[in-house]
Amino acid sequence: METFVNKVAESGIITINLEDYFPKDLMIFDMKSFLFMELILKEKDYRASLLAFDWSVYEQKNVVITCSVDAIIPVWAYMLAANYLQNVAKKLWVDTPEKATELLLLDHIHQIDEKEFVDQRVVIKGCGDIAIAPSAYAAITAKLKPVVKSIMYGEPCSTVPIYKKKKD
Repeated sequence: METFVNKVAESGIITINLEDYFPKDLMIFDMKSFLFMELILKEKDYRASLLAFDWSVYEQKNVVITCSVDAIIPVWAYMLAANYLQNVAKKLWVDTPEKATELLLLDHIHQIDEKEFVDQRVVIKGCGDIAIAPSAYAAITAKLKPVVKSIMYGEPCSTVPIYKKKKD
């Protein structure tokens, strides 16, 4: 009887799935609910609503301030919301939820301890369940390139070579 050997498992290749670093705790502060008829910002009403708002729901959370409707929002309105949120939020952005998610993912990648990957062969997993921004793949490549033997993209059984350290 022939014994099958899992060459991928024995190769010592480390697989990094960027989905593992994907932010799951981003909360949205949508300006839409503070607009009159979801169209117009009335300063007096807006200020009163912000003052009465229960900000504790954002306690130590990553928060993006955005507006999900097509309305003209003056810059000071974002500043005023940020003023309240900075007292409670862990991190804060004014952008789209997609962009804030990308920035938070990049932050998670920058926090990776590259020492764990010294002289390793690494595959950055592709084709997952979550759409990962190309900037995240570029960031993990830049983070690991100085310390790894090689970086590949894809699956351990079928990879695209990205970088290979030159032998001295």
